[in-house]
Amino acid sequence: MSAADVVVAGTAGTVGAAGTSQLAGDGPEGRVPAAGRAWLRYARSELGLVFRRRRNLALLAVVAVVPVIIGVALRLAGSPRGGGGGGPAFFAQVTGNGLFLSFAALTVLLTLVLPLVVSVVSGDSIAGEAGYGTLRYVLTVPAGRTRLLLTKYLVVIVFALCACAVVTVSAVIAGLALFPVGPMTLLSGTTVSIADGMLRLVFVALYVAAAMASLGAIGLAISTLTEHAIGAIAATAIIAVASEVIDNVPQFGAVHAYLPTHWWTSFDSLLRTPIASADLLHGLLSFAVYAVIFCGVAWARFTGGDVTC
Repeated sequence: MSAADVVVAGTAGTVGAAGTSQLAGDGPEGRVPAAGRAWLRYARSELGLVFRRRRNLALLAVVAVVPVIIGVALRLAGSPRGGGGGGPAFFAQVTGNGLFLSFAALTVLLTLVLPLVVSVVSGDSIAGEAGYGTLRYVLTVPAGRTRLLLTKYLVVIVFALCACAVVTVSAVIAGLALFPVGPMTLLSGTTVSIADGMLRLVFVALYVAAAMASLGAIGLAISTLTEHAIGAIAATAIIAVASEVIDNVPQFGAVHAYLPTHWWTSFDSLLRTPIASADLLHGLLSFAVYAVIFCGVAWARFTGGDVTC
């Protein structure tokens, strides 16, 4: 209900401002900036609502705690004998250099937690408004349906970027506190400075955020097809999990490169010298294609459908 009140209040203020502008005789030139200001106010309102929602804050808390748990577990377990050991990539390097905890945490969280976080926010973006009956009020904002949909997607991207940043910062702090930190030995065997390693970590986090943005586009498209947010959230999460399962079945090798999750962990290309740019470009192209396709689906559905909620 509070979300609806905010939207209705913001809409009323926007309509009032637009009406005042027209009475003042500003004409078309005056109405365009007014619509732009209304869109900016709506974007700020959306960001505020998403980041103030307790459920979303709880999700950010979870992704902040998981790297610490991983670090403590590795600290208690000690160095794996023989320099190997099972488990996800980078785990063997963590005890020797705490910076690798960030890469290990991102790898682990990419399997389920980060996709679930993005599924919740993207699946709830339109379906949540429809379910609460506030979508009709949102559409009275004088910014147009296309801009409103773009705002929803931008909020999803910002939240995905924030989640990746929280994981990275939390892992860096835990790594500094629990393990020695020094020049990084990359997967290719080359040793780089701490500054170089941190720069690569920033690009890895941005790459993972791009992957989550592509999943957010899928969730946004599904969210325009239903009035039940939980259904959109579940469908988005199931798509991510199913894609990961198929990607690990050799018999489906012919379609692996076209799956939305196939290139998610290709950020290890940044940990080699020279950087394997081909894999990174393939991954970024895949993310862009999925984002364009499913944003197009969402736009076609959202701009062409009748709103009754």
